[in-house]
Amino acid sequence: QVNIVESGGGLVQPGGSLRLSCAAVGSFASLYMMAWYRQAPGKQREVVAEVYSAGTINYADSVKGRFIASREDGKPTVYLQMTSLKPEDTAVYYCYLQTPVNDYWGRGTQVTVSS
Repeated sequence: QVNIVESGGGLVQPGGSLRLSCAAVGSFASLYMMAWYRQAPGKQREVVAEVYSAGTINYADSVKGRFIASREDGKPTVYLQMTSLKPEDTAVYYCYLQTPVNDYWGRGTQVTVSS
């Protein structure tokens, strides 16, 4: 049993910042990748950032230069520092964990950017 727990969402004004956290609890095979996805109302879920255990981090073009993903060495924990937030960043943000044999999703945390 693996639980993925996100935290840190909320309401913020345009131009503001938020920091999301994600931790995986439970037993699983070696970690391959953790990622942040988001899904806005009426839209498909899209990748925001991918954090590979080897160290590579990839970003969606829409967040490059504004969001920074990071991981905690030796732990299945990732963060997403979001700055210069825009109304179009409003979405439910999900954490994703991939191992060589399984993948897992968190329940999501709501981020709302509005004045």
